[in-house]
Amino acid sequence: MDISANLTSVRQRVAAACARSGRDANSVTLVAVAKGHPAEVVCAAAQLGLNLFGESRVQEAKAKIGLCPARLHWHLIGHLQSNKCRDAVHLFEMIQSVDSLSLAREINKWADKSAKTMPVLIEVNVAGESSKFGYAPEKVLAELKEINALPRIEVQGLMTVAPLAQEAEKVRPVFRRLRQLKGQCEELLGAPLAHLSMGMSDDFEVAVEEGATMIRLGSAVLGPRAASKAGAEGP
Repeated sequence: MDISANLTSVRQRVAAACARSGRDANSVTLVAVAKGHPAEVVCAAAQLGLNLFGESRVQEAKAKIGLCPARLHWHLIGHLQSNKCRDAVHLFEMIQSVDSLSLAREINKWADKSAKTMPVLIEVNVAGESSKFGYAPEKVLAELKEINALPRIEVQGLMTVAPLAQEAEKVRPVFRRLRQLKGQCEELLGAPLAHLSMGMSDDFEVAVEEGATMIRLGSAVLGPRAASKAGAEGP
């Protein structure tokens, strides 16, 4: 495993994708997905300058974050159960996987108890896959204003996990639809949304071409996990 070489390669590929789409490479933030990796791997990546990491499970994050440098930033990118909201609000700087109004209300409750404003992304199941969590696109538009009105919630954008595909180009319509939905959300709210979190190790270049501001990469940066699972970088 050579995290340094992986990181160099990823940055070159992001820069090339940005050049193809007329974007500044600095407009794309890398979230290194630590799911399944021990704290030692996170620490090694941090020494190379990575400072933003994603975790899919609250319990794994609880065990790992305290073993890593305190300067690191952590996002929850996996499905959040209501009974884990208190810990999630405490552990993470952003929750990228809000997939219901009831969950947003529970996050708001615990953020209020912590006197904290919680940045969130709304997870959208663009492709309508039964195996994945996330809002249907039309339901996002129906409930967005209620979520945005919660006093301790700060909606900063949308997130999706694209279907697994042999060719990344096949999931371009998913990323394009999320970008279009972001525009509809901005029109509904009358304000810009900063983030589109989309793209993983197998498809991030297409996601960047379609406007991703955050890409969530596990194996492409940190190498294979001890117990690798297909699609494990997403929620």
